[in-house]
Amino acid sequence: MTMLSPPRILLSLSLAGPPHDRRAEVQFDDQPMKSRHIRLSFKSQITSRFNEPRRTPCLRFPLILLTMISSVFNTHSRTSSHHQMALAFTSSSAIHGSLSSSSSFYEQPKVSQLGTFQPLERPQLLSSTVLNSRMRSAVKPLNAEPKRNDSIVPSAATIVAPEVGENIEAEDFEKLAKELQNASPLEVMDKALEKFGDDIAIAFSGAEDVALIEYAHLTGRPYRVFSLDTGRLNPETYQLFDTVEKHYGIRIEYMFPDSVEVQALVRTKGLFSFYEDGHQECCRVRKVRPLRRALKGLRAWITGQRKDQSPGTRSEIPIVQVDPSFEGLNGGAGSLVKWNPVANVDGKDIWNFLRAMNVPVNALHSQGYVSIGCEPCTRPVLPGQHEREGRWWWEDAKAKECGLHKGNIKDESVNGAIQTNGTATAADIFDTKDIVTLSKPGVENLLKLEDRREPWLVVLYAPWCQFCQAMEGSYVELAEKLGGSGVKVGKFRADGDQKAFAQQELQLGSFPTILFFPKHSSKAIKYPSEKRDVDSLLAFVNALR
Repeated sequence: MTMLSPPRILLSLSLAGPPHDRRAEVQFDDQPMKSRHIRLSFKSQITSRFNEPRRTPCLRFPLILLTMISSVFNTHSRTSSHHQMALAFTSSSAIHGSLSSSSSFYEQPKVSQLGTFQPLERPQLLSSTVLNSRMRSAVKPLNAEPKRNDSIVPSAATIVAPEVGENIEAEDFEKLAKELQNASPLEVMDKALEKFGDDIAIAFSGAEDVALIEYAHLTGRPYRVFSLDTGRLNPETYQLFDTVEKHYGIRIEYMFPDSVEVQALVRTKGLFSFYEDGHQECCRVRKVRPLRRALKGLRAWITGQRKDQSPGTRSEIPIVQVDPSFEGLNGGAGSLVKWNPVANVDGKDIWNFLRAMNVPVNALHSQGYVSIGCEPCTRPVLPGQHEREGRWWWEDAKAKECGLHKGNIKDESVNGAIQTNGTATAADIFDTKDIVTLSKPGVENLLKLEDRREPWLVVLYAPWCQFCQAMEGSYVELAEKLGGSGVKVGKFRADGDQKAFAQQELQLGSFPTILFFPKHSSKAIKYPSEKRDVDSLLAFVNALR
């Protein structure tokens, strides 16, 4: 029996002509020195970004070709019994695009070759329906967002072929965080960049977190940096962005808020509504939503959070964690990993590093600014003040997260409580003979008295609040120190049925709230800081009594 050589099928695409006359040519060679040619013309309009400036419908050209090839094979299979086939694709001109989750081509910078497909040892090709279905299920989307310009995912020009295959095996990041607990920031940064490559980016705010960029630079690995331009940053911050780009030879990927949302907010509530009803709404529009869009193009991100920045909300942040608040490229809970390389580093050590490495810093730091955000919401801090006291200074301790790291707050609705219905589930606290337990009538009497015999320091608390529990030791010690000084120390449980009264009459914004009732004044003075150690509280009392 004479063995025939395997058939050879060559498919060439000609995209050089006008859109209405683009052709695909199939050369089907099943006999030596003899060929059959099949020329198919696509008379339907085929458009792409290189001949039309606006976004056009998705180009399903690859699927059309697969269907055509399958048809050719079906025709050939009736006249040939060959068992081995080879199929190669070539293109006569650059094709713009990248595969989306629906196997369509978005218009992006050029990719020179579609790829090569060589099924071997198969009696026949799969049907076009099966091929189309498998392509849709196997190709991972490069960007889940409908607006490509709003995502910091790398453009298709940097990718030769779409990533195909299953997700990488799940990793125990809690275990990894423990392993890296004593690692240096440089080690952590190197590990993060090694593990996630181009799917990870550094979040840069324009403050001392520039140290992250220096660490990334020192690893010698490629890295990406993005920043949220809220439209209300200080001029010095914009100048730092430019300086950093030139210093490191990088391009920061900026994310901007949705103009329609900003316009609606400003027209409805004015430019400075956050001074009246809190910063959360403005931050949600200008920062949180742009960040959410950015992170949807990543599998991991790197932040400059430190435990000493905000003892109330950041004291337990790990080196690495599954992000509790945002989703990543693959979507769903657990699809984004958050790295905090400097979590265990003190602020003074960060600054020693910046000076030693001659890293460019924000000029606002030399003017007394420590934590830097938007211009209307940031001010310098005085010596001895905590760095976060320069942010949203008109609000209470629990509000000192803008929403970018809201996962640090275990339960936002009740300021980190383990339950949310406003009723007690924990034993009472501040239980000592030196602290007077006040009832609602007792507090009302304090409010009415204009000429008290002695000043009072009163904490408004909820026993289930983790921040109240955290300050119990210092408040009890303070009460002991003030014993015999003429200053009364009291507590008023302000949750449950008393919460509305406390909010209306006692300036309660979050737990704990500390009030000082002066001796010769009816107005209570609210403790403005979130530093609740004995020395800070004692300094507050001594300054007012």
